[in-house]
Formats: sequence, C-alpha cells, structure tokens
Amino acid sequence: MLRIDFNRLRFLIVDDNTHMRRILRTLLHGFGAREVYEAEDGATGLEAFTHFAPDIIIADWAMPIFDGLELTQMIRQPGANANPYVPIIMLTGHSEKKRVTSARDAGITEFMAKPISAKALYQRVLNVVANPRPFIKTKTYFGPDRRRNASSNYVGPERRKGGKADTIKASTLIDKAKVAS
Repeated sequence: MLRIDFNRLRFLIVDDNTHMRRILRTLLHGFGAREVYEAEDGATGLEAFTHFAPDIIIADWAMPIFDGLELTQMIRQPGANANPYVPIIMLTGHSEKKRVTSARDAGITEFMAKPISAKALYQRVLNVVANPRPFIKTKTYFGPDRRRNASSNYVGPERRKGGKADTIKASTLIDKAKVAS
C-alpha cells in the first residue's frame, strides 16, 4: 500500500456539524496533516476555498446557505476560481444510488458515506492523490471523468452520448505529497 506524506497537503473540511468536523480534523492530524481548515456552511466554505487554496476538500452534502452539491458546482466553474480541479470528497449519511449519481454528476471526485472510518478516509485521499482522474469538459459538464475505467472500445448502453468532450489532464498531487511505497 502506498503511503502519503499528509503534512504537505492542505485540507478544507466543510460541514455544519461541529462534531463531524472535529472527527475529520482529528483523523487528518493523525495521518500527519498540519494544515486543516474548517467551514460550517457552503458559503463560508467557498470563502475558505478562495482564501486557503486547499489541495483537497471534504464537504458534507446537507448544509445551510448552500449544500455540498452547490458548493461543488460553484468550484467547478472553469475560470471562476483559481483551481476548479481541486479534488472534492463528498461526505453524506445518504448513499442511495440516486444520490451517488447526483454527486458524480455535480463533479464530486470521491463519495464517502457516514459513518466514516479512518481506513475509508485514508483510501479516498489516497485515490485522489495517487490516481487522479482526468477532467472532462462538455457543454453541460465540467469535472472529473465519471468513468472509473475508460475503455475506448466500449460500445454498450452506458456509452457517453452527445457532443464532443474535451479531456483535460489535471495536475497531480502525488509529487506534492511525496508518496512512497
């Protein structure tokens, strides 16, 4: 298993629940993170994103002012922010397929259902650092490629339909995090 040097990464936790923010902060500090910023709602989260330029965002779905999906859509607007490519891990107590699909379609990078575990959090962070997905830009979507395993030979019913999609290779955090075997 790869090991991440967490002390080189900046995290932003956006959650209206004080206890959940504390749990996440404690886990991230336990992994070695030094810079962990917090916001209690989507609006404050957007301000913190602009001010602190985090490498990874962990956002709750249900929050006041605007929720995690709305926050993601605001961050993912190309040209509106310094880093629309920032990995966003969605945290929610609801893991129905409809919600996972909605999160994916909003531009979420990873999805994590509550209750969380240290192992699950570590795995999601490892995925966004060591296995970044390319970004896709179409007329209606900008965000991480929604396909986990892209096959150019695939012709089945789930094949992307519609217009041309531009693929953009997002910068990777692997060099910053100094991943070691």
